[in-house]
Amino acid sequence: MDNTIQNIIKKIAQELDSGFDCYYNSKTNEIVSIPSFSQFLEEEEFKEDFRDDLKKVENQKADFIKFDVLESFESFKIMERFVEQLPDKNLKSKLENVLANKKVFQNFKYNIDHSDFREKWFDFKQSELEKIVENQLNSRK
Repeated sequence: MDNTIQNIIKKIAQELDSGFDCYYNSKTNEIVSIPSFSQFLEEEEFKEDFRDDLKKVENQKADFIKFDVLESFESFKIMERFVEQLPDKNLKSKLENVLANKKVFQNFKYNIDHSDFREKWFDFKQSELEKIVENQLNSRK
């Protein structure tokens, strides 16, 4: 795969992981990142802060591909796939229990942050996000 495209996929995946919706212009390779509206109570003030980016995307709508922040169920599926491939049986069992109970995201983060698999989790999640972005790009060709 073209290195430029791979870098674009990586950047979009990072932005999505940070809570930003991304708009990608395949003609210019421009990426516009805007925090997901659903995260903001003061939407009008927020829209004012990102007015120029929103206007650019709206005026060139046909040129941009939108990548939405993952829904909770999509993030949950990534966590499940990570747990499935874990070699550490104790952590795997603990995380399977976390996934079956309440406060899944909070408890998953806590257990990962206090394990030897923290970096592996971040690498895995980044890779999964890149696959999602790449698949969405390929479906637009």
